[in-house]
Amino acid sequence: MSRRRIGFWYRFAAVLCKPPLVVLIKRDWRGMENIPADGGFITTVNHNSHVDPFAYGHFQYNSGRVPRFLAKSSLFRNGFVGAVMRGTGQIPVYRESTDALSAFRAAIDAVERGECVVFYPEGTLTRDPGAWPMTGKTGAARVALQTRCPVIPVAQWGANEVLPPYGRKPSFLPRKTHHVLAGPPVDLSHFYGQDMTPDLLKDATEAIMAAITRQLEEIRGEKAPETPYDPKVERIEQRRRTARAVVENHLPEHHTVQRAPEHQDEGQGK
Repeated sequence: MSRRRIGFWYRFAAVLCKPPLVVLIKRDWRGMENIPADGGFITTVNHNSHVDPFAYGHFQYNSGRVPRFLAKSSLFRNGFVGAVMRGTGQIPVYRESTDALSAFRAAIDAVERGECVVFYPEGTLTRDPGAWPMTGKTGAARVALQTRCPVIPVAQWGANEVLPPYGRKPSFLPRKTHHVLAGPPVDLSHFYGQDMTPDLLKDATEAIMAAITRQLEEIRGEKAPETPYDPKVERIEQRRRTARAVVENHLPEHHTVQRAPEHQDEGQGK
């Protein structure tokens, strides 16, 4: 398998991270044959624990194609952390850019250099109550359509049992298993050559998220909800619930809706 020169910093990070991961977490890794041996590509991965970048990074590192994670650009300017981020070749995302495609220019450049770029298309830890993938953001689709590179959908499960989403205290005992299933490339060819309209990017993103979700269904042995959890919809509903509660709690007493008394049926005796 083709391997890019890993370099000192990545080897240093592997020496620090791999031994505790091997000791503390069991592995059930499948689909590594779907990781391209050569050329630039994207992996799109679900995100359900603060631990999973390390656990998934272990899988990707062992595939022979070292991962380049996306991270906000400010992290690359901070002392030791910045040195590690730069040294291991992680990808800065310039969210302050007014041009959506320029915000991912470094990711596009990395793919075109033949790198493996890792996207968490949900953009944050899942908020779905069942820890299923949420709706995705369009960054991965933008880079994929710009470069026409392979997009490998990857589902993972088990790091969330070590540390649940938004949890603070990890639990390593009993020893948990990190499941990874990498699928075949998502077919986005029918989107090529078209203007990157919001609707096109939405459709391409939905195709990517659906592929990740199918992989996770196979791992978990159960069906995901028909409609993915959408944080935007949930925020709107929460605002509506809050507004209703405010109105109901501040209604004057004489405006309180009273339930109509129940009337006896005609002809029914007392």
